[in-house]
Amino acid sequence: MARRRGTARAIALVLMFGLMAGLGPSEPARATGAESAPVRGPETGLPMPRYVSLKSGEGRARRGPNRTHRVDWIYTRRDMPLRVTAEFEHWRRVEDHEGQGGWMHYSLLSGVRTAMVTGDMVPMRSQPRPGAPEVALLEHGVVARIMSCEPDWCRLRAENQRGWVERSALWGIDPHEILD
Repeated sequence: MARRRGTARAIALVLMFGLMAGLGPSEPARATGAESAPVRGPETGLPMPRYVSLKSGEGRARRGPNRTHRVDWIYTRRDMPLRVTAEFEHWRRVEDHEGQGGWMHYSLLSGVRTAMVTGDMVPMRSQPRPGAPEVALLEHGVVARIMSCEPDWCRLRAENQRGWVERSALWGIDPHEILD
């Protein structure tokens, strides 16, 4: 029986993919008594998990980290926020606000931070406080660029509107993350 070149590498990829698939994206790191260091991606050295956005108007999420794997999802919304949960060579495993996703080539992703509105008719305010005047009402699913985030509020840009939205109404930023 002839053995193809790269068979050992293919087996290693399958084993690595299996190990990565077995780790849940929201599974907490186990404490070892002392505060553990943040998890870093093996390819980029960036924190994991982290948020990115879709760079183009179309991105294919595949079953595995290779173009030969089946496409499970096609994202068609430029700037859509995605959460990176794993890295392998030039591939990133991402999930959307519903927890769906797959492996995408890194060239389809951007470090530009965006957020998706999870509530319906969420007020965008002129200042980061509940009683401030409303600038706009944002429907469920609106995607906006994050300009900055404080503990309870994020300043967003959606279309030609800029204003503050309560963090609890957004997906695409961690609860305690501060952005300048």
